[in-house]
Amino acid sequence: MALSPFIFSCLGPSLSVQERRFFAKSQPFGFILFSRNLETPAQIHQLCTELRAAVGWHAPVMIDQEGGRVSRLGAPHWFEFPPALDQAAAPQAERLFWLRGRLIAENLRSCGIDSNCAPLGDIAQADTHAVLKNRCYGSTRAAVVTHARALHQGLRHGGVSGVLKHIPGHGRGTLDSHLELPRVPTDRDSLERHDFEAFRQLNTIEMGMTAHLVFEDIDPNHPATHSPAMIDIIRKHIGFDGLLMTDDISMQALSGPLDVRAQRALSAGCDIILHCNGQMDEMQLLAGSTNGLSAPSQMRVTRVLARRPDVQPVDIQQVKAEFDALLGELR
Repeated sequence: MALSPFIFSCLGPSLSVQERRFFAKSQPFGFILFSRNLETPAQIHQLCTELRAAVGWHAPVMIDQEGGRVSRLGAPHWFEFPPALDQAAAPQAERLFWLRGRLIAENLRSCGIDSNCAPLGDIAQADTHAVLKNRCYGSTRAAVVTHARALHQGLRHGGVSGVLKHIPGHGRGTLDSHLELPRVPTDRDSLERHDFEAFRQLNTIEMGMTAHLVFEDIDPNHPATHSPAMIDIIRKHIGFDGLLMTDDISMQALSGPLDVRAQRALSAGCDIILHCNGQMDEMQLLAGSTNGLSAPSQMRVTRVLARRPDVQPVDIQQVKAEFDALLGELR
């Protein structure tokens, strides 16, 4: 199975003939869904079936379903959640994060989605940009690690693989990397003891997503996604040897043509390029920019696929009732 190092999306709630043909030819590692793709549980399940049929195998289909502000699925069909930072203040927060993960997994697997872009290992700071801050799992390293680990365990209990983000840490970003390139002036020693350490303690999660930030004390010239020095820290100091994908390659924190951005990320040491907007001309440009997965990336892909979790049975209504009861203590 010769896969290409991409996660692609589509434009609508079903595949066009052109999309089917393109995915069959390009053979991306997986797919990601957004609100434009999502209508009802049955429709999403059918879309997942179409995507996998296009590539001829049970490819990963993922989503950003953190709960709170970043939720592609919501009422009336799916569970809803408070912002993670609010939940982190609850008396039994660790248990709540496990329950949250299990409930999210129930929503996703019922629709055919088997991977989620969560948990977050970013630590909320006083000046963390609002695009991220209330999505964080706490304002201390210990809280973030505990809550991220619990949520990941809940996801896997429900048969969903996780994606740890945003490696090596986005909490010090004071700009929105969707629109601008944040720069972090903090010294390396402080980063290693605080931000990077949270990710080091979460380094066994199967997949990870890079942060589009410049860490000035390490590599002042490149965002982490494009920095061999930063990827080396992710691999060696943090010890993350899972499948490493970029954050969305079309975000404005990065510069240059999309194919150049992708080549820079792969050359720096990323395994997979994430492209989210579903624009065919952009996907075609990207697909023509690489010869396929590198040997180390192929090994990581094989390992991720072998680690896909099975659904563990649970009374989901009891899980929801416990979540609501514990969360009620916060209200």
